[in-house]
Order: sequence, then structure tokens, then C-alpha cells
Amino acid sequence: MIIDCAHYVDGRRRDEGPVPLQEAAARRAEGGFVWLGLFEPGEEELAQVRQLFGLHELAVKDALTSHRRPEIESYEGDLRLVILRTAHYDDTREAVDFCEIGVFIEPTFVITIRRGMASETHKARKLLEQRPDLLAAGSSSVLWAILDEIVDDYAPVVAGLERDIDEIEATVFSGAAAPTERIYSLRGEATGFYRAVHPLVAIVDAVERTVAVPKLRPYVRDVYNHLLFVEEEVADQRDLLRTVLEANMAVISVEQTKVGVRQNSTIQQLTVLATIFLPLTFLTGFFGQNFGWMVDHVDSFAAFLIYGVGGLVVALALLFSWLRFRMAKTDVSAGGQSALPGRP
Repeated sequence: MIIDCAHYVDGRRRDEGPVPLQEAAARRAEGGFVWLGLFEPGEEELAQVRQLFGLHELAVKDALTSHRRPEIESYEGDLRLVILRTAHYDDTREAVDFCEIGVFIEPTFVITIRRGMASETHKARKLLEQRPDLLAAGSSSVLWAILDEIVDDYAPVVAGLERDIDEIEATVFSGAAAPTERIYSLRGEATGFYRAVHPLVAIVDAVERTVAVPKLRPYVRDVYNHLLFVEEEVADQRDLLRTVLEANMAVISVEQTKVGVRQNSTIQQLTVLATIFLPLTFLTGFFGQNFGWMVDHVDSFAAFLIYGVGGLVVALALLFSWLRFRMAKTDVSAGGQSALPGRP
């Protein structure tokens, strides 16, 4: 779908509204350049544009293909295809949404192909039409304006990632565990964003050296410097997320150790109780039997105290002595190990 089509001469737009496609292609011989903006065109529409503007068939095929990275391709003559990726941060989903802009550029025309709702060139066109001095520099001014808009839109993405990373970092380094899935997800988003930013550094450098006219090179260099800053920020965010992930795993390990210690303490207490009640249960069970001797001899309160309660007390005393002996033996073994050479 054609969004806009304009013919620019000496930094001015010649017509108020869009120019018909065939007329725009014919006007290239009159000087200036034509800027055609397309949004998600089909194969038939691109075939018509290719025929009118003389695009290389491989360039059209490449423009119809989705790209994961920015790139720049040169074709016969002065035709170049620059693939750019726009980025938008959705704070609710904590995800970076990417869209694509393909730019065919030649001295007499610029054709922009947008894919995705987050890819816009309207601000770039509006900016250039307010700067006739730059627009008069030719078609390369359009590429500069688009690059400038895309790199400026990277800043909110960096800020959005930074907010969420700071939140996770504060949680982890306060001693609490953060959801590991969230850290992995954010690191994946930062990595995807880095893949969109890092290759663009070389592309902007190539645009400055080979495409931009001398008047525009300082402006392209300014975009390059802003892009370097974004790249450094994203690289730092990836490294920080890796550190946060490692710290979070350490916090989770400490939490698991604490849970294990609590469980061991509980099991130890239950074991002691079971050890105490085992002989008592045996004795009470033994004296609860109806043997004739017991019936004949344990027939008074004194006999009950001697045989019943006394047996329980003796069993507890023996158990207590055995536990004291085992603990003393353990302490002696530990002391002997610490006294060995090379031990603290």
C-alpha cells in the first residue's frame, strides 16, 4: 500500500498531495528525487515499482524477505538496499517488539518499505520537509533522517529495560530470590535488542563513508555516536543480567540450604523423641501383658512404682547416659581432627 509519494526539488516538495506512481517515476528526469513510501506491499505492487524504477530483481526479492539483523546491500549502478530494524519496548509484557524498514536508495529516488505497525517514517519525512537545507542535499538526506528517527526510538527501549533490570537487581541483592524465568526472559530481550543494534553500527559507518554527501556526514556521524552509546548500554545490560542471574542462583541455593537445615533440625528432634519413646513404649507394653507372675506380684502401689515407674526411670537414665557418651565421643573426634597438622 502506498502511504505517500512526493517529488522534491531544491529541498522543496513540489506537490501538496501524493504524486501518482507512474508520474513520479517519470519526474526523476526533471531533477531532485522521488520519495515513495510503502507499507507492507505485496509481490504485485513491488513488481510494478520494480518495473517503473528499474530495481534489481534480487533487491526486490531481498526486500520481501524478513531479516533478523540490519544489513546493507549494493546492486548494479548506485542502487543500495538498507535493511533497518525499529524497536519498541512493551513494559507490560517486558518485551521488545521489532519491526522492519527497507530503504532502496539511489540519487534520483528513495523507496521505503515498512513492515509492522511500530515502523514509521512519518516523523522523518516531516523533519526533512522542515529542513529544506538538508533536504536539498539529495536522497541520502532521507536515509539520514530515518536512521536518526530509529536510533532516537532506541532510547526508550534502553530506559525500559533499565527499569526492569534495576527492579530485579534490587530484589536479588537485598537477599531475596527473584523469579529465574523473568531474568532469563529479560536477558533474551536484551540479547535480541543487541542483535538489532550492534550490526547497525557498521551500517551507519558505511553510510557515512559511501552514501552520504559531504554536507550530511556530520549529521550521520552524530547518529553514529548516539548509536555507539546505545550499543554500550545494551552490552552492559546483558552483562549485568548475567551477573544478576548468577547472584539469583546463589540466593536460591542459600534458601534451599536454609530449608534443608530446618528440615534436618526437625528430623533430628523427631528422632530424639522417637528414641526416647521407643524403650518407654516397650516397657509399658511389656507390663501391660497379663502374665500370671505380674498379676501375682504387681498388686500394690509400691510394686507399681518399683516395677512400672522405676523401670521407665532406669530406661531413661540408661538412654541419657548413652546419648551423653555419643556426644562426648563426637566432640573428641572433632577436636582431634582440628589438631592435625595443617588444620586450623
